[in-house]
Amino acid sequence: KMEGAVELAEEIFHMPVRLALPSGVRGMGDILNSPIYATGIGLLQYAKQDIQHLGEAVAVDDTVERPNVLNRMKAWFQGNF
Repeated sequence: KMEGAVELAEEIFHMPVRLALPSGVRGMGDILNSPIYATGIGLLQYAKQDIQHLGEAVAVDDTVERPNVLNRMKAWFQGNF
């Protein structure tokens, strides 16, 4: 934990800041249960939510098999941590 990081962020952004744990993440055990991953996971969740809202307007070809991004990310985290 970086001492003073919360206070510095509040000073820079002129907004309340808090140290938090990632939420809404399943299947990764305790690997991602740390504040260091909260921002990255939050950004991914925000992007997913944004994509879901756009999904109604965008046609997707379901006949093309795409690699599961979450499985690839899980494998990367397990291999590197």
